[in-house]
Amino acid sequence: VMVKTDPGHGTEVANKIADVETFSEAYSITGQYDLLVKLYVEDIDGLGRLIERDIHAIPHVRETFTILTFEAFGTR
Repeated sequence: VMVKTDPGHGTEVANKIADVETFSEAYSITGQYDLLVKLYVEDIDGLGRLIERDIHAIPHVRETFTILTFEAFGTR
């Protein structure tokens, strides 16, 4: 999930996202979004509820863009 935050609140938002049950890792990124967050979900149907309930409820989250991945290539 790419997350756009209010200016100056990226670290604060990342720390709160780290408390989400399905959280794996988060990275600061540049460009249109401020954070790239990796979440693992078992139920794809619940993903929308997870984003709305857990991510959008965090103060200073302005916008999200969700990317679904299906298979990893080139694992080391």
